[in-house]
Amino acid sequence: MRIISPIRSSLFALVLLAMSSAAYAQIGISISFAPPELPVYEQPLCPGDGYLWTPGYWAYADDDYYWVPGTWVMAPEPGLLWTPAYWGWGGNGFVFYDGYWGQQVGFYGGISYGYGYFGEGYEGGRWQNGQFYYNRSVNNVNITNIHNVYNTTVINNTTVNRVSYNGGNGGITARPRPEDEAAARERHIPPVGAQAQHAQAARANPALRASVNHGTPPVAATPKPGAFNDRAVVPAKQAGAPYNRAAVQPPANTPAAHQENSSARPEQPAPSTRPEPNRAEPNRPPTAQPNNRPEPNRPATAQPNNQPEPNRTEPSRPEANRPPTAQPNNRPEPNRPEPVPPPPTPPPNERSQPQHTPPAETRSAPPQHPQPAPMKPEEKKQQDEKPKSNEKPPQ
Repeated sequence: MRIISPIRSSLFALVLLAMSSAAYAQIGISISFAPPELPVYEQPLCPGDGYLWTPGYWAYADDDYYWVPGTWVMAPEPGLLWTPAYWGWGGNGFVFYDGYWGQQVGFYGGISYGYGYFGEGYEGGRWQNGQFYYNRSVNNVNITNIHNVYNTTVINNTTVNRVSYNGGNGGITARPRPEDEAAARERHIPPVGAQAQHAQAARANPALRASVNHGTPPVAATPKPGAFNDRAVVPAKQAGAPYNRAAVQPPANTPAAHQENSSARPEQPAPSTRPEPNRAEPNRPPTAQPNNRPEPNRPATAQPNNQPEPNRTEPSRPEANRPPTAQPNNRPEPNRPEPVPPPPTPPPNERSQPQHTPPAETRSAPPQHPQPAPMKPEEKKQQDEKPKSNEKPPQ
């Protein structure tokens, strides 16, 4: 038993250390669309000495964001300050970083939660001799009940907006300072039990869902953790911006820096002015093509390659046995009329003169003499019966 007890103590210490480390590490969840903007609300009155303000934030569960109201929480031990939770762009989605307690306020994404949390550090109060002093310029404190107060005007040099996340499309571009990195290496304590119960109660309240309240939760802040029905509950005055889940969803792999919204505009031609292939020019008159190919139904003009125009009537020249002229592009002419055949040769008895070859086809041929027409049988008989001039008539 004496040996087991130290082992149990060591294991318990390791568990606490792991819980402390997990408190300020990122939560293993990545959301593709951004959380709503921070609502506008008033800070409730501080309930008593030793309470520190913890700003409200948007958490995520069941495919929807829900609002965890801001509240006053007792510090787990003197000297500790609260570093708020925040959302940050992780390259493929938004990642949640939970808040924690520590000696110094660390990095919380540059989010301006107000009431002392203006993006860097904390201006709402300080620890002095084991007692917390409140800055009345940024906290709602009743000086009748709380006497450890001071009044220091805070000059906020950061741009005040209601954006609730760091990085991504339209997110805060702040980066950790050297003092923030030093605070991250210190000892941290996770949210106390009252804070965890407060967040669970917010998750179970349907009215706090962003899909229901559209960025304006009916309970924006409470005087103490879990006091959702208290008379001092503060509702939100207005939403930071009308919440639209589709409008805040960024494209994949959006860089953390601000991205200019490129409006729709017509495409500009490439610097090389190279025409796009097979692109039809609307309502543009036809122009001469590089291959000097005539356009259909266009008046005949002298073309460099002397190619006849389509639908052009050819003279009555026999071209039957003439080989076709080779075209530059070896493409047959459309709708070219067939050559006119030569007239038929009349029969020999109807020819009165020799047939001459057309001028276009002049050839050297032997002359042709007209042949006498064949005699009829009667004429031939009379010619045979006619006596010859040197013969004597019969006696």
